[in-house]
Amino acid sequence: MLAEPRTWHLDVAAVRDLTPRMRRVRLTSPDLDRFDYLAGQDMALTFRRADAPPVRRRYTIRHYDRDHRLLDLDFVLHGDGPGMKWAQAARPGDSIEVVGPRGKIMLVPHAAWHLFAGDATAVPGALAMMEALPRGVPALAFLQVDDREERQSVEGAWGPQISWHYEEQAPNGAAGLVASVAGAALPLGRGHAYLAGEVALVTALKATLQSRGWAAEDISAKAYWNRGRANAGHGEPELKAS
Repeated sequence: MLAEPRTWHLDVAAVRDLTPRMRRVRLTSPDLDRFDYLAGQDMALTFRRADAPPVRRRYTIRHYDRDHRLLDLDFVLHGDGPGMKWAQAARPGDSIEVVGPRGKIMLVPHAAWHLFAGDATAVPGALAMMEALPRGVPALAFLQVDDREERQSVEGAWGPQISWHYEEQAPNGAAGLVASVAGAALPLGRGHAYLAGEVALVTALKATLQSRGWAAEDISAKAYWNRGRANAGHGEPELKAS
């Protein structure tokens, strides 16, 4: 059963860079001992600005430590959006209003295996869900990041297969990533796919899987951002993935 979203007032406990362009902000509060979520859900952070209405941006929950009341969110340090700017400036003791847990993209329990694909913004959610899979359940991931320095490892010893793609080697944008998904040898049985990232990329990945015979109900697709266009105030892209 999903926990109902609620408003939390959290403090920054620590900040560290996982890679040159991925920053982890660890949040805390005495109230977090009452927090509950499912891997893949996110939190909506409220950014207040002196000269404009507040806006929200959404970040997948990467880790949660109930015993120590700690919640980890990972931020891609790209562009000049409010979330990225806040993460760059965040210091221990800073406070932030957060709403969650929210989101409906979570692991499908009956799937025989799982496929994850997307850009750098998909990495935190994909890794969190892969780490939450029962041992022995097959998982494949196709993830595009800036370069080799942006690769991250999955915690646990069972070893999902991750195919990393690099924007510095992609003159045609995400075409290589899409082609990799199109030509991949996939496990037997009925799998479930989780697609996330930029609108056009998510649309292309979804179309690729459907061209391979995937049913719509076996694909969970979520666009996080739209190239060249700021997200709406509630955090969603103005244009949706189709």
